[in-house]
Formats: sequence, structure tokens, C-alpha cells
Amino acid sequence: MPTLSVIVITKNEARNIENCLRSVAFADQKVVLDSGSTDETLALAIGQGAQTVVNTDWRGFGVQKNRALALASGDWVLSLDADEQLTPALIAEIQAVLAAPKFDVYGMPRQSSFCGQYIQHSGWSPDRVSRLFRRGYAMFSDDLVHERLVTSHKVGHLASAILHESYVNLESVLDKANRYSTAGAQILLGKGKRGSLRSAFLHGLWAFFRTYILRLGFLDGRLGLVLAVSVAEGTYYRYLKLWLLQRPPH
Repeated sequence: MPTLSVIVITKNEARNIENCLRSVAFADQKVVLDSGSTDETLALAIGQGAQTVVNTDWRGFGVQKNRALALASGDWVLSLDADEQLTPALIAEIQAVLAAPKFDVYGMPRQSSFCGQYIQHSGWSPDRVSRLFRRGYAMFSDDLVHERLVTSHKVGHLASAILHESYVNLESVLDKANRYSTAGAQILLGKGKRGSLRSAFLHGLWAFFRTYILRLGFLDGRLGLVLAVSVAEGTYYRYLKLWLLQRPPH
């Protein structure tokens, strides 16, 4: 049977890391690349059998995942976020793939929760992510946020989903909106994009309409509305921060 390395990047993930690593107990190697946790993340990771635990500086999601990938020694690599975990059905599928692979890279659906509810619409489902690959056959883009797996090989598809506890409560929604909008504004600035107060408002309005109407967010009930508002807010602040970054200093 080929060997499997699981790679996870962390910072202050004490709430999630045990469930994440417990769900991949069958893996041959568990790699945790941390970027300055001040909680019990590292101790909990070691307690759950992480054999490779490294602390480093933060360079963005893509760079961090490629750093973790460089520490992997298995024939195959599975990349998980700390707030994700495998279901028994997905474990069985992965083990079957390792025993008789038909592709070198595999994607799978991801089921994400928002304030305690798994979202079925709103652009969150179906949400296919490529995470399982033969080592050396893929790597991650160097994006600060929203990194993706880059490969020239055909991607196979698994049926069972990763569970993603993405937003536990409203505080986590607001915190991630702030952090991601800052990174997003920096990315747009680096691409030469221009921002304005009008642009920020219109992009936010469009994000709400796309999420709640075009992507059927209204079918997710009250939390679908909350999600659409939070998406609009994050988009608005991303372009507002871009505009502020471009203003001349006083």
C-alpha cells in the first residue's frame, strides 16, 4: 500500500486541530506547519500523533501550504485545513484510491457550515476542492488567500465530502472578513487594480445579489441571509481598503 502524508497549516487552532488529526489517524505521516500559535495547538497536535511539527513565520496561505508540502515524505499527500475533517465514507474512498489509483490527483466535495448550519446553496455547495495527490504531481499557488492546487494532470473525483467547520459564530465571521479583505486588497493592489468608494459599494451590492439571489442563498433560510450580508460586507471592505491604500498620505 502506498504511504500517505497529511499536511495541515495552523495558527491558534486549538479548537479544531484534534478533530482534524483524529479523522486522519490512518495516515502514515501527519505534518503540522504552525505560524506562531499562542494557544495549545502544537501540544494538541503532538498528542494526536503529528510526527512532524514545525513553527515558522507567516507568508500567506499558498506559501505556507507549499512549505508543509516540502515536509511530506509519503507517496501521496492529503492537504486539509485545520477546521476540516474526514468522514468515515471519505476515509474508505481514499483508502480504496491508494490501493488502486486511476488518477494522480483527486478532488472531493466540501460541506461547509456557517454559524452551526451546513449551507446547501449560496455558492457554497457544490464546492469541489482538489486535495489528494501523488507527491510531486501538484503544488499550491502562492496566493496570500484563496490558494489553489496547481497540476497539469487530470483530476479524478471522489463522492464523499470533507466536513468544513468554517464559521463557528458571528465573531469568527467578522474576524475572517477583516483578515481576508485586507489580504484581498493587497492582492488587487499588486495586480494594478483601482479602487473607489463607488466601486466598493457596487461590488458589495453585487456580491449580495449574486449570493442571495443568483446562487439561491434564500433557500438556506435566515442564515442564508446572514451569509449573503457577510459576503457583501467582506467584498465592500476589500475594495474600500484598496481605495484607502491608493490614497496619497497626508
